[in-house]
Amino acid sequence: MKPARTTWLIVSPWIAVAALIAGTVDAEVISVSANGFEVREQLHMELPADKVYEAILLPARWWNSEHTYSGNAANMTLDPRAGGCWCEKLENGGSVQHLQVIYVSPGHALRLRGALGPLQAMAVDGAMTWTLKNTPKGTDITLTYAVGGYSKDGFAALSTAVDQVLADQVARLRNSLQAP
Repeated sequence: MKPARTTWLIVSPWIAVAALIAGTVDAEVISVSANGFEVREQLHMELPADKVYEAILLPARWWNSEHTYSGNAANMTLDPRAGGCWCEKLENGGSVQHLQVIYVSPGHALRLRGALGPLQAMAVDGAMTWTLKNTPKGTDITLTYAVGGYSKDGFAALSTAVDQVLADQVARLRNSLQAP
Protein backbone atom coordinates (compact mmCIF):
# COMPACT_ATOMS: atom_id res chain seq x y z
CA MET A 1 0.00 0.00 0.00
CA LYS A 2 1.36 3.41 -0.95
CA PRO A 3 1.60 6.01 1.83
CA ALA A 4 -0.64 9.06 1.53
CA ARG A 5 0.97 11.78 -0.57
CA THR A 6 1.83 14.93 1.32
CA THR A 7 3.13 17.09 -1.53
CA TRP A 8 -0.15 18.84 -2.31
CA LEU A 9 1.21 22.29 -1.51
CA ILE A 10 4.62 21.83 -3.05
CA VAL A 11 4.44 23.42 -6.49
CA SER A 12 7.07 24.53 -8.87
CA PRO A 13 6.86 28.32 -8.90
CA TRP A 14 7.64 28.07 -12.61
CA ILE A 15 4.24 26.49 -13.28
CA ALA A 16 2.43 29.42 -11.68
CA VAL A 17 4.76 31.94 -13.34
CA ALA A 18 4.25 30.34 -16.77
CA ALA A 19 0.47 30.51 -16.36
CA LEU A 20 0.64 34.15 -15.32
CA ILE A 21 3.05 35.16 -18.08
CA ALA A 22 0.72 33.58 -20.63
CA GLY A 23 -1.92 36.00 -19.30
CA THR A 24 -4.48 33.28 -19.00
CA VAL A 25 -5.03 32.79 -15.27
CA ASP A 26 -5.26 35.81 -13.00
CA ALA A 27 -4.30 34.44 -9.57
CA GLU A 28 -4.13 36.34 -6.32
CA VAL A 29 -4.25 36.04 -2.57
CA ILE A 30 -7.16 38.36 -1.76
CA SER A 31 -6.58 38.49 1.98
CA VAL A 32 -4.67 36.85 4.81
CA SER A 33 -5.30 37.17 8.54
CA ALA A 34 -4.49 35.32 11.73
CA ASN A 35 -7.69 33.31 11.23
CA GLY A 36 -7.50 32.40 7.54
CA PHE A 37 -7.13 33.51 3.96
CA GLU A 38 -8.92 33.82 0.63
CA VAL A 39 -7.52 33.25 -2.85
CA ARG A 40 -9.05 33.96 -6.25
CA GLU A 41 -8.26 32.56 -9.68
CA GLN A 42 -9.87 34.14 -12.76
CA LEU A 43 -9.92 33.13 -16.38
CA HIS A 44 -11.85 33.98 -19.53
CA MET A 45 -12.63 31.26 -22.06
CA GLU A 46 -14.25 31.71 -25.44
CA LEU A 47 -16.64 28.85 -24.69
CA PRO A 48 -20.21 28.72 -23.40
CA ALA A 49 -20.66 28.45 -19.63
CA ASP A 50 -22.39 25.07 -19.83
CA LYS A 51 -19.35 23.53 -21.54
CA VAL A 52 -17.00 24.98 -18.90
CA TYR A 53 -19.31 23.80 -16.10
CA GLU A 54 -19.38 20.25 -17.47
CA ALA A 55 -15.57 20.23 -17.60
CA ILE A 56 -15.29 21.41 -13.97
CA LEU A 57 -17.38 18.37 -12.96
CA LEU A 58 -14.68 16.04 -14.35
CA PRO A 59 -11.60 16.71 -12.18
CA ALA A 60 -10.10 13.39 -13.31
CA ARG A 61 -9.47 15.05 -16.69
CA TRP A 62 -7.75 18.21 -15.46
CA TRP A 63 -6.63 18.00 -11.81
CA ASN A 64 -2.88 17.59 -11.40
CA SER A 65 -2.03 14.06 -10.22
CA GLU A 66 0.82 15.52 -8.14
CA HIS A 67 -1.85 17.00 -5.87
CA THR A 68 -3.73 13.80 -5.09
CA TYR A 69 -3.35 11.21 -2.36
CA SER A 70 -3.30 8.31 -4.83
CA GLY A 71 -0.89 9.92 -7.29
CA ASN A 72 -3.47 9.61 -10.05
CA ALA A 73 -6.13 12.21 -10.84
CA ALA A 74 -8.10 9.53 -12.70
CA ASN A 75 -9.20 8.38 -9.23
CA MET A 76 -11.08 11.64 -8.62
CA THR A 77 -14.84 12.10 -9.02
CA LEU A 78 -17.27 14.93 -8.34
CA ASP A 79 -20.97 14.24 -7.67
CA PRO A 80 -22.72 17.53 -8.59
CA ARG A 81 -25.62 17.56 -6.14
CA ALA A 82 -26.06 19.03 -2.67
CA GLY A 83 -24.37 16.58 -0.32
CA GLY A 84 -22.33 15.13 -3.19
CA CYS A 85 -18.66 14.37 -2.84
CA TRP A 86 -15.48 15.48 -4.60
CA CYS A 87 -13.76 12.24 -3.70
CA GLU A 88 -10.75 10.15 -4.59
CA LYS A 89 -10.43 6.38 -4.61
CA LEU A 90 -7.35 4.93 -2.93
CA GLU A 91 -5.80 1.46 -3.07
CA ASN A 92 -7.34 -1.39 -1.09
CA GLY A 93 -10.78 0.23 -0.96
CA GLY A 94 -9.63 3.44 0.72
CA SER A 95 -10.96 6.89 -0.15
CA VAL A 96 -10.58 10.60 0.52
CA GLN A 97 -13.32 13.22 0.61
CA HIS A 98 -11.66 16.40 -0.62
CA LEU A 99 -14.76 18.61 -0.61
CA GLN A 100 -18.52 18.27 -0.14
CA VAL A 101 -20.91 19.89 -2.60
CA ILE A 102 -23.24 22.42 -0.93
CA TYR A 103 -24.65 24.48 -3.84
CA VAL A 104 -25.25 23.61 -7.48
CA SER A 105 -26.53 25.92 -10.21
CA PRO A 106 -25.60 24.17 -13.48
CA GLY A 107 -23.79 26.48 -15.88
CA HIS A 108 -23.62 29.25 -13.26
CA ALA A 109 -22.08 28.22 -9.94
CA LEU A 110 -20.77 25.34 -7.86
CA ARG A 111 -19.88 25.67 -4.16
CA LEU A 112 -18.05 23.11 -2.06
CA ARG A 113 -16.86 22.92 1.55
CA GLY A 114 -13.83 21.30 3.02
CA ALA A 115 -10.11 21.40 3.51
CA LEU A 116 -7.94 20.36 0.58
CA GLY A 117 -4.79 18.26 0.86
CA PRO A 118 -2.72 18.84 3.98
CA LEU A 119 -5.29 21.38 5.21
CA GLN A 120 -7.38 18.33 6.16
CA ALA A 121 -5.03 17.61 9.06
CA MET A 122 -5.41 21.15 10.40
CA ALA A 123 -8.19 22.79 12.39
CA VAL A 124 -9.54 24.62 9.30
CA ASP A 125 -12.48 24.54 6.93
CA GLY A 126 -12.86 26.10 3.52
CA ALA A 127 -15.47 27.21 1.02
CA MET A 128 -14.61 26.84 -2.67
CA THR A 129 -16.86 28.63 -5.14
CA TRP A 130 -16.76 28.33 -8.92
CA THR A 131 -18.71 31.13 -10.63
CA LEU A 132 -19.37 31.21 -14.37
CA LYS A 133 -20.60 34.37 -16.08
CA ASN A 134 -21.69 34.40 -19.71
CA THR A 135 -20.26 37.27 -21.73
CA PRO A 136 -20.70 38.19 -25.39
CA LYS A 137 -17.34 36.51 -26.06
CA GLY A 138 -17.57 33.42 -23.87
CA THR A 139 -17.40 32.79 -20.14
CA ASP A 140 -15.67 34.52 -17.24
CA ILE A 141 -14.59 31.88 -14.72
CA THR A 142 -13.86 32.77 -11.11
CA LEU A 143 -12.67 30.31 -8.48
CA THR A 144 -12.47 31.51 -4.88
CA TYR A 145 -11.32 29.47 -1.93
CA ALA A 146 -11.74 30.94 1.56
CA VAL A 147 -10.17 29.04 4.45
CA GLY A 148 -10.66 29.80 8.13
CA GLY A 149 -9.57 28.26 11.40
CA TYR A 150 -6.36 27.74 13.31
CA SER A 151 -2.84 27.29 11.98
CA LYS A 152 0.01 27.40 14.50
CA ASP A 153 2.32 28.81 11.80
CA GLY A 154 -0.21 31.33 10.49
CA PHE A 155 -1.63 31.55 7.00
CA ALA A 156 0.76 33.78 5.00
CA ALA A 157 2.91 31.03 3.45
CA LEU A 158 -0.04 28.65 3.24
CA SER A 159 -2.16 31.15 1.31
CA THR A 160 0.56 31.67 -1.29
CA ALA A 161 1.07 27.94 -1.75
CA VAL A 162 -2.67 27.27 -2.09
CA ASP A 163 -2.96 30.13 -4.59
CA GLN A 164 -0.17 28.62 -6.70
CA VAL A 165 -1.72 25.15 -6.61
CA LEU A 166 -5.17 26.42 -7.58
CA ALA A 167 -3.72 28.62 -10.35
CA ASP A 168 -2.10 25.47 -11.74
CA GLN A 169 -5.42 23.59 -11.55
CA VAL A 170 -7.33 26.38 -13.35
CA ALA A 171 -4.63 26.49 -16.04
CA ARG A 172 -5.00 22.72 -16.43
CA LEU A 173 -8.79 23.12 -16.72
CA ARG A 174 -8.20 25.70 -19.45
CA ASN A 175 -5.80 23.36 -21.25
CA SER A 176 -8.28 20.48 -21.08
CA LEU A 177 -10.97 22.67 -22.63
CA GLN A 178 -8.61 23.77 -25.42
CA ALA A 179 -7.50 20.23 -26.24
CA PRO A 180 -8.90 18.81 -29.48
